[in-house]
Amino acid sequence: MRPTVLRLLPLCLAISGVVHAEEKEKPDWLLCVNPQSVPLFRALAAGDEARVQAATDVDSDSINVLKSEQTEFIGNVELSHADQWMATDKLTFIHDSEQYTTAGTVRYQDRTLRLTADDARGDQKADSISLKNVHYQFHEDLGNGFAQSAVMTGAIGELADATYSTCPPGQRQWEFSASTISINDKTKRGRATNATLRLGKVPVFWFPVLGFPTDDKRATGLLAPTLGQDNRNGFDLTLPIYLNLAPNYDATITPHWMARRGLMLESEFRYLFPDQSGALSATWLNDDDYTGHDRSLVRWQHFASINPHWYAKANLNHVSDDTYFADFGSSITATSTSLLESDLGVYGIGRYWAMSLSTESWQIANPLVLSGNEPYRRLPRLQATWNKPITTWLDAGVGMEVVNFDHANSNAASFDPDKVSGGSRLDLLPYLRLPFAGAAWFATPSLAFRHTQYWLDQSRVANARDQQPSRSLTIFSLDAGAYFERDINPGGNHLIHTLEPRLYYLRVPYRDQDDLPLFDTQPLSFLWPSLFRDNRYGGADRISDANQLTLALTSRLLAADDGSERLSASIGHIRYFDTPRVRIPGEPIITSDGSAWIVEANLALSDNWNIGASQQWNPYSRRTELSSVRSQFRFGQGGVFNASYRFRRDFAEQTDLSFVVPVNGNWRLLGRWNYSLRDEQTLEALAGFEWKGCCTAVRLLARQYVRSFDNRENFGLYLEIELKGLGSFGRRTDDLLDNAILGYSR
Repeated sequence: MRPTVLRLLPLCLAISGVVHAEEKEKPDWLLCVNPQSVPLFRALAAGDEARVQAATDVDSDSINVLKSEQTEFIGNVELSHADQWMATDKLTFIHDSEQYTTAGTVRYQDRTLRLTADDARGDQKADSISLKNVHYQFHEDLGNGFAQSAVMTGAIGELADATYSTCPPGQRQWEFSASTISINDKTKRGRATNATLRLGKVPVFWFPVLGFPTDDKRATGLLAPTLGQDNRNGFDLTLPIYLNLAPNYDATITPHWMARRGLMLESEFRYLFPDQSGALSATWLNDDDYTGHDRSLVRWQHFASINPHWYAKANLNHVSDDTYFADFGSSITATSTSLLESDLGVYGIGRYWAMSLSTESWQIANPLVLSGNEPYRRLPRLQATWNKPITTWLDAGVGMEVVNFDHANSNAASFDPDKVSGGSRLDLLPYLRLPFAGAAWFATPSLAFRHTQYWLDQSRVANARDQQPSRSLTIFSLDAGAYFERDINPGGNHLIHTLEPRLYYLRVPYRDQDDLPLFDTQPLSFLWPSLFRDNRYGGADRISDANQLTLALTSRLLAADDGSERLSASIGHIRYFDTPRVRIPGEPIITSDGSAWIVEANLALSDNWNIGASQQWNPYSRRTELSSVRSQFRFGQGGVFNASYRFRRDFAEQTDLSFVVPVNGNWRLLGRWNYSLRDEQTLEALAGFEWKGCCTAVRLLARQYVRSFDNRENFGLYLEIELKGLGSFGRRTDDLLDNAILGYSR
C-alpha cells in the first residue's frame, strides 16, 4: 500500500493560514481550563526523515487476506510513515480499485498537527481522501478547530463548515469560521466563502469571499485595522492594505481617517537585496480640515554593504510643517520633536582605523524653535581616526575632521551677530597615550596636540571677523586609579566590598577664542562622565582651558556568589587650580574654585526592589544644581511600581509615578502621572486596564498630555483587542506603554 493514506489533511493548515500573517508571538493557555482540544497520541517524532524516502509500516492485531480482492487489517491498526502516524479500528483495502475505508475513529498525528475523524475513505488511483467530522489541533501555535468534512484530491483540498481558533472548545472567546475553504497545496493559496470572525457569539467581521496564503509566506490582503478617539483628531480609523509585490519587496497602503481633519493616505515601500535594504514611507493629508493646509511626511531609510570594511547608510526626512508631530505623534517623545534630522554617508572601519564621509541637515519641527536657529548643515563632513598600539605601554593615534558648514537660512548672521552663514573647518588631533596598568591599578598619561583651522565664507563674515582664524594648543591629561576589595559577612551574607579611588588631572592652556565661529558647539550637560572629559564643550569650536584635578571615589558591595551589585556609591568633584576663562556667549562666567560635587548611589534592597539617587551640590553658591531620586519595585506576576523625582535648577522640576498592578490572573491596572512642579501642570496622565482571558486580551487606556510648544492639553482614548494567534484590533498600545511605564511588558 502506498503512503497516500497517510497524506491526511495538509489542508487543515489552510484554516490557520488566514491568521498567520500578523502573528508575532505564540499564545499560551495558562488561563484556560483544559486547553487540549485533541490529546497528544504519542511522543512527537524526533527526526526529520524525508517522507518520500521513508517506508510505510502497518501493524494490527490480525490480517484477513480475501484472495486477490481485498485485505483487511483488524484491531489496533497503526500506520507509520516517517513522522506521520495514523490509528483506527479497522482498515479495508480493495486491491483492484486501490480504494480503502476505515471503521471506527481515525486518529492522526505528524510533526505539525494531530486530529480525529469519524472515518476516512480514499482512492489511491485518484489520489484522493475524505474524512467526516474532523477535530484538529496544531502542536506549536495551539490552534484548533472542526470541519464537517474534509476532501483532498491531488493538491486540491476543501473543508466544509470549518472553524479555527486558539481558544479551547467550550471557551470560544473568538473563532473564525467559513462555509467552505478551498486550498491548493502547490500554489499555497486558499479561498474561503462566507467567512466570519466572532468575538464570543457576536460576529464582528464578515467576508463573502476571502483569499489567503496557507504557509508563512507574505500575501496581499487586509491587515488588522486600528481605531481611537482624541480631541485633536476626533474619531481615528486606519485600514492597512498589504501588497506583496515580489519576494524581496512589498508595500503597505493605509487610508487613515480622522473625523476632524479628513483622509490621510499613508504608504510604506520596503525592499531587501543581498547587500542592501531599506524603506520609503510617506503620508499625505490634502487640505487639513482643521488647519486648511496640506500636511505630509516623507522618510527614506537605506543601508548598503559595500565590502567587509565599508557600508553606506541614509536617513532622509522631510515634514510639511513644524506642528506635524504635535498633531499626529502618538507619544510625548514624538510630540516634543524639535528638530528633524537627515543624514547620508559612507562609513568604513578596520582594525586600527575608522572613516566616514557624510552629509547632515536639520529641519525645524517645533514652533518654539525660531527660523534661523536650526543647526548648521554639514555639506559634507569627512571624519577619520587611527589608533594603534606601538608597544605594550605606548599607543599612538590621530583624529581628523574636515567639514563644510552652511546654514539653511542664508541670512543666519542677521538672527545672531555671533553667527556666520557658512565656512569650512579642519580639526586635527594627534596624540600619544601610555596605558600603564596592573592587577589593581592603572595610570594613563596622555599628550595631544589640537589644531583647528577655519575658512569662513568671504561674502558673509559677521562683524568683520578674520576670514581664516585658527587655534592650536596642547592637551595633557593623567588618568589614574586603583581597586581595593575585601570580604565581609554582614548578617551572614558573603559580600565583596570595594574601594575605587580615581584621580584625573587635565592641563589645557588658555587661548582667546572669541573670534572663532560657533558652528556646532554647545556646553555639555554636567554629569558623572563630565568629571573625566578633556573638554566641557561638544564640537571643535571651543576648547576649554583647564588646570584642574578631579577627585572621585566609588565603593561597591557585590554578592560573592554571582557578582551582582547590591550597593554602589560614588562622589566626585573638580578642583580648579586656574579658573576656566573660555566660554560661549550667554554662558555664565565661572567664578568658583571648583565644580559642583556629584554624588550618585544605587541600592538593591532585593532582587525586585532598587533605589537610585543623584545629587549635584555647589559648595560655592551653597545650592543644589541637580537632584534626582528613582525607585522601582517589582511584585507578583508582572507587577511593577516606579517613582521618580527630577530637579534641575532653572530648567525643570518633575515627579513621575507609573505602575502595573495585577489584580488577579486576568486583570491588570495600568497608570502613569508625570507632573511638573515648576509649571504646576500635568505633562502626561495615563490610566487604564488590561484584561487577559484564555485566548483574548483587552486593553483600554485614557491618556491626557500637553504639547511642548503651546501647553495645549490633549485627550485620547485607546482600545485594543488582542486575539491570541490572530493579531490585534484597535489602537496598538505596546509602544505607548513601554515608553510610559518602565518595566511594562506584554
